[in-house]
Amino acid sequence: MALDKTNGVISGNDCFVWLNGELLEDIKSFEWKVSLDFADVNYLGDHRTYKKFQGYTGEGTLTFNKVQSRGIKLLRDAIKSGIMPDVVITTKMGNKATGKAERAVITGITFSEFGANSEAKSIAEESIPFSFADIDFPEVM
Repeated sequence: MALDKTNGVISGNDCFVWLNGELLEDIKSFEWKVSLDFADVNYLGDHRTYKKFQGYTGEGTLTFNKVQSRGIKLLRDAIKSGIMPDVVITTKMGNKATGKAERAVITGITFSEFGANSEAKSIAEESIPFSFADIDFPEVM
């Protein structure tokens, strides 16, 4: 029997994030992306521009419902000592209907800022942007 198209779509409710092995139960959203870096390559007599792969840059953001002081706890000692923490972020996006999952393990993380925001009649949030040097995919769909 064919799988219903809607059952094959992943929901954010089936996504999980761990920070140094701790499941983040207060996380609201998580984003990561890899941007590929290319240099232009040109030749005399050729009007086209070619691209040479030079590497990549990884960036992301952890956004929490404000339940605790995550950014402060993570970085308060680092901003005083200058020694940044070693952090590993692991993600899992799964689909119960298909049994398929995607996992990412992100390392070489550098946090660029932390803080919080609040607004009248809304839920307070805390966003922690970061960049990363490496990502591995132990499981893909």
